Amino acid sequence: MDHLLFDEYAEVPDGFLASAPEDLHRHLPRPAIIRLPGRRQPAVAVVLMLHGNEPVGLQAVQRLLHQYAGRELPRALTLVVGNVHAAALGQRHLDDQPDFNRIWPGTEQPGSPESYMFEQIIGRLRADGLFAAIDLHNNTGRNPHYACVNFLDDGFLNLAGLFGRTVVYFTRPRGVASMALAALAPAVTLECGHPNDEAGIRHAMEFIDGVLHLSQFPDHPPDPRSMNVFHTVAQVRVRPGLRVGTEAEADVVLEPDLDRMNFRILPAGARLIRQARSGMASLVATSEDGRDVTALYLEEDGPDVRLRRPMMPSMLTLDTRVIAQDCLCYLMEPMDLARELEIGSRAHG
Repeated sequence: MDHLLFDEYAEVPDGFLASAPEDLHRHLPRPAIIRLPGRRQPAVAVVLMLHGNEPVGLQAVQRLLHQYAGRELPRALTLVVGNVHAAALGQRHLDDQPDFNRIWPGTEQPGSPESYMFEQIIGRLRADGLFAAIDLHNNTGRNPHYACVNFLDDGFLNLAGLFGRTVVYFTRPRGVASMALAALAPAVTLECGHPNDEAGIRHAMEFIDGVLHLSQFPDHPPDPRSMNVFHTVAQVRVRPGLRVGTEAEADVVLEPDLDRMNFRILPAGARLIRQARSGMASLVATSEDGRDVTALYLEEDGPDVRLRRPMMPSMLTLDTRVIAQDCLCYLMEPMDLARELEIGSRAHG
């Protein structure tokens, strides 16, 4: 089994239910699939700890399984446990590792042993069959709890709507778990607030429990008035090699309350960051199809980088390690879901 880079279990491994995230590697020495039986088949897949500093998935599943101790689960549950080695250090991923939520099938970073591992995991899940798939995450900035979907099909939107009103639709970055799992079943990524936040853990646990109790998904789309859908149109990254921080000496200076702007529609001209000097071109915006769209969304005003048009940012963070490993933020626009559903209905009609 060593060449597969992951282990498979037919029951909860010893120590798993009581393990702290940083100790998980003592009980699961590497990534794992854990298949647990339930009254209904096929299983709900729950993906957890793809990022080692985001423990909500582990904590929600531990709480759920304690709740069902000695009782049968209402539906089979398959756990996919990710980056246990990064969890040991409380890091998103180790410096010599790829990001575990960028290397699933469809990735733009193929060829690593880890990307091969996720190909194998998807193959296992495809053979098993899935009812739904849930990938659980925390984030470091101030963001509401929200669900992400990669397709606007009925099952995906109905699944996302069970988590709350706020839904984000994105097709980039590629290689994320939810996009690969979407080929097997309705799939969502859930963003559950800050790590170790009690409300986020409870929300995630109750959502998983609710999905386990479903017998089927509605055969119609949700009421567009029941959710607010935002479309991610660009990812904003800091150019490599620049020093980011709140101190005035940094190349890219962040306001101490930068993340207060998350999920707020900001006017054209709103400042995102300040540069050490004019003309640094420190930020790069990339569209869903991989194009450089910096000039479309951002403009320099002396040392300031401002929005060129009204936009809603998400995932703004002051965590410089996360900024270096992922991005500064995403830019979103409100989506007219009723119109999108009407277009989709005509296309399928």
